This record gives sequence, structure tokens and C-alpha cells, in this order.
Amino acid sequence: MAYALLPHIAFALAIFVVSAVLTLLMARHVRIMDVPNERSSHARPVPKSGGVAIVAAFVLGSLIIFFEARIARIEDLHFWVFLCGTVVLAGVSLYDDITQKSFVAKLATQLLCVAAVAASGLIVTSLWIPGVGETHLGWFAYVVTFLWIGGFTNTCNFMDGLDGLVGGVAVIAGAFLCVIAFTQQSFFVYATSYALTASIAGFLLFNVPPARIFMGDVGSAFIGFAFAALAVIGASLDRGHLSFYVIPMLFFQFIFDTAFTFVRRVVRGEKVHQAHRTHLYQLLNRLGYSHRSVTLFHCAVALVQGFAAFGVLALEPRYRASLFAIFLALNAIYAFVVVRRARAAGLI
Repeated sequence: MAYALLPHIAFALAIFVVSAVLTLLMARHVRIMDVPNERSSHARPVPKSGGVAIVAAFVLGSLIIFFEARIARIEDLHFWVFLCGTVVLAGVSLYDDITQKSFVAKLATQLLCVAAVAASGLIVTSLWIPGVGETHLGWFAYVVTFLWIGGFTNTCNFMDGLDGLVGGVAVIAGAFLCVIAFTQQSFFVYATSYALTASIAGFLLFNVPPARIFMGDVGSAFIGFAFAALAVIGASLDRGHLSFYVIPMLFFQFIFDTAFTFVRRVVRGEKVHQAHRTHLYQLLNRLGYSHRSVTLFHCAVALVQGFAAFGVLALEPRYRASLFAIFLALNAIYAFVVVRRARAAGLI
């Protein structure tokens, strides 16, 4: 078994090297700069073109897998829609990094990419719902797919505000996803996730605090879209039919932070489409915790969630909701402490 995995490990290392080299080139020669403003958490201009290296390395790896793999496959149409959707979204996000389009324009582009994916048949066809059981969604599958892929794409975008945060958590989540998908014989998700993880890891070398380069919207939106689509592919199209709930568990702290902040801002009557610095991770940083400390905290949480994702598979479907309830309670306690301290400090 170990011998059989050696070519996969070597291939992942090659993607890692390609991503790292491209990231270094982007940092030195492509001057798309993130200039700090009143909402920034950095004090000097930093290149924000690192996501281009992630996307390029991933596309290269995915194409090699497509042309060479015999088992790690889905239908050609679904593969090309998935890959083209990620590339189009990344391209438009890169354009936004350069021109700073409005949030409405970005959202419209994301919805078009999700619509193309859903129209190809890449949808969440059924879900296990607590108290109901396995439920076939019918036409509502399109609504769920739109909300999931569009929502998680923006979640990773919103969480990309500190050095190494999205990259670090994504590498940990991706590594766990590789192992989980392999054990469940979801070989397309396995191969694609190790290509994705290696691509992000190469960039992460230069994004750890203090970051020499940022991933920009092109990287964060791409990562969110790719992982969200893999959750759908694993559940509906891959041979192992990986549980849809694995990826939400792997990124649970991101999903909670985004949902909690969105609801809190709606309740307060704030304009949710405007940029701000009141996500829980941002408040933690503004309370005096360094980029490194906040990032390491979230990476530690990601490790715990990675092991919990194995529990998603080990537990009977009717008991999986209790596992999510535990993490929901823990995150609620974390949110209560951070918000109370932030209010005392006059940050919100």
C-alpha cells in the first residue's frame, strides 16, 4: 500500500514545488498590491497575486490527473464544468483584485459559475436531515447547491483577513479530506483534494506571518468554490459517495464565524455588503492577539475538526447532528467571550 502511494506523494510534491515557484515569481514580478486602509490588518503594501499561483498549479495537476488517471474519475462533462467553473471564478476574482468591482458584481459572477455547475447536474441530490432521515431534495436540490457553493465561496473570501489563516486551515482540511476520501474510495475527491492541498501549501510558504504575499480574492474565492464543489461531487458523483457533511465539519469554524457575523450585523441594522473588521477572528486580532496567534488557534481548531470529520463517517447518520451540535456549542461560547471582550474594549 505504501509503495502504491509513493507516486501520488511524489506528484503532490511536484505540484507543491510548482506552486511555490510560481508564488515567488508572482511576489517579485506581479505588482498587484494590497494597499492598507482603515479596515486592513497590515501596515504596508503587500502583493496580493498569490492566488494565481494556487490556481495555476491546481489546474496543471488536475489536467494531468484527468488525462492519466483510470480510477480517480467522474464523467468528463462534470469534470470540465468543475474545472472551468473554478478557472472562470478565479479569473473574474483576479480582475476584481485589480479593479475593485462592487460586491453585487462579484456576487453575480459567483452565481453564474454556480448556475453552470448546477446546470451540468452537479447538485446535492439528497441529504440526511435529523428527525426526518435521508431526504431526496427534488427541485430544491438546486436551491441547496446554490446556497452551499455560493455561501462557502464567500465564506473563504470573508475569512481571508489575516496572514496564513485561510491557507493554513485549508491545507489541514485538505490533508484530512485526502485521507478520508481515500478510505471511502472516493478517488476523484482524493486525487483532486491532494492536488488542491499541495497547491495551497506551496503558496503558504510565503503567506505565513509575516506574509510576503496575499492570495487575494482570486485565491480565497477559488479555494471556497473548489472545496464546496468537491463536497457535492463526493456525495453525488464519485464512486465512494462520500458524506456531504465531511467538508462542512472540516471548515466548521469558518462557517460559524461567517454566519454569526452576518446575523449579528443584520440584527444591528448594518449594511452586510460593506467591508468591515468585526468577524470574530478580526476582533480577536484587534484585542491584541497577533496574526500568528490567531492563525495558529484556528489551525489547532481545524486539526480537531479534522478528527471529528472521521466521526461523521463512523457515526450512524442519525447521530451525526449531535457531533455538529457539540461544535456549535463550543463556537457559541467562543463567540460570546470574544464579543463581550470586544464590546468592553469599544471595538463594536
